[in-house]
Amino acid sequence: MKLYGYWRSSSAWRVRIALHHKGLSFENIPVHLVNDGGQQRKPEHTARNPMAQVPVLTVEHLGAEHHLSQSLAILEYLEEVHPEPALLPADAVKRAQARQLAEMVNSGIQPLQNLRVLVTLESTYGVDRLAWGRSVIADGLAAIETVAARTAGDFLVGNDPTFADLCLVPQLYNARRFSVDLEPFFTLLAIEARCATLPAFQAAHPSQQPDAVHP
Repeated sequence: MKLYGYWRSSSAWRVRIALHHKGLSFENIPVHLVNDGGQQRKPEHTARNPMAQVPVLTVEHLGAEHHLSQSLAILEYLEEVHPEPALLPADAVKRAQARQLAEMVNSGIQPLQNLRVLVTLESTYGVDRLAWGRSVIADGLAAIETVAARTAGDFLVGNDPTFADLCLVPQLYNARRFSVDLEPFFTLLAIEARCATLPAFQAAHPSQQPDAVHP
């Protein structure tokens, strides 16, 4: 398998955690989202993903090569093809809760604070992009904290990591980049701390990637 991603991309980060959690070998191929006008816009990448985004996971199936995009679709693929160790609970309601919390990040927060949206808001509408990002992240995390009060054990849903935790950890990293006050989110911070002790989360961290930029 080949994973085309960017060291600080939340979406690529989620997939890296899943690959490491399941013990799968993969080639990590950087696609820089800023250099050269954004390498994700180059024809060689848009041939893999016409949306000009990362991640893309390239897999072999029945003798053919397939390019899979959209991080949650990739997570679902990995869960179906490599079900152990699981990243979704066995119980149907808990599986739905894990997907719900993952989508609260994936659909409700992350798209509103990604680079393309922020640049457009600032350049076209004069919006303070950092203030906007702080607002949407804080609102989303507050909602997740509320849901987690009903679903969490050691992790967001029960006592094992799920898709929800794979989405939460990168979002908290982004929250710090936007200087969001995280003190109110004590449940989320406790879960993040537990995730940080797991080898899969450690290996997937942006600082451990080949294209990482270190200060």
